[in-house]
Amino acid sequence: MTIGSQSDIDGLQRIGRLVARVREAMLAAACPGMTTGELDLMGERLLAAHGAQPAPRLVYGFPGATCISVNEEAAHGVPGARVLAAGDVVNVDVSAELEGYFADTGGTRVLPTAAARDLRLCHAARSALTNALKVARAGQPLNRIGAAIERTARQAGFRVIENLGSHGVGRALHEEPDHIPGYHDPHDTRRLHEGMVITIEPFLSTRSRMVEEGDDGWTLSGARGNRSAQYEHTLIVTRGEPIVVTLH
Repeated sequence: MTIGSQSDIDGLQRIGRLVARVREAMLAAACPGMTTGELDLMGERLLAAHGAQPAPRLVYGFPGATCISVNEEAAHGVPGARVLAAGDVVNVDVSAELEGYFADTGGTRVLPTAAARDLRLCHAARSALTNALKVARAGQPLNRIGAAIERTARQAGFRVIENLGSHGVGRALHEEPDHIPGYHDPHDTRRLHEGMVITIEPFLSTRSRMVEEGDDGWTLSGARGNRSAQYEHTLIVTRGEPIVVTLH
């Protein structure tokens, strides 16, 4: 999507603020003993209270309102009977539609008592998002986003999951530009343009560079014992700082 009017900005900001609020509420509520299904139901009710539809279900028929990925799961975790435990690395990915606009956001939290490595992983993933936002400027090569993420991951001693990445969003959950790698691809000649609406979502991990789909047909997991962290914002590209619509 490319912004065409102030009403586009307003619509994206409305749904962006909502998914950000749901993201933060779910991360704060996650605790040992709770099931991922219970956490998802909380997110579903918050979205419904404001008239929004969960995008994964609406677009793809996903069996949950949000994606909740735990420990070895990196993305698209299906909420259900899994019980959260102390020390779990929990990722919540919330995307929704409201009045024809879509926004997508995510965050990761380590439940107490957290391992130092997992806290460093989360910090590195947050820093990767911050650094990628700094280079997301109209006219710049799209691959600068991946370069910033990859550089941050390497400096912190972690890896980028290469078959997960950022994407266009706005009038649909996934739009052009398609897959935006979280690493520097010198062959990617695409450029950012003013008004472009995209997500930036670094996926950093402790050992895996690739994830594979599980038996449920949805959940993407790394190697046994791998831990990953993802943070995501939806933003509007400008010639200066991007307009981040999923700030809380």
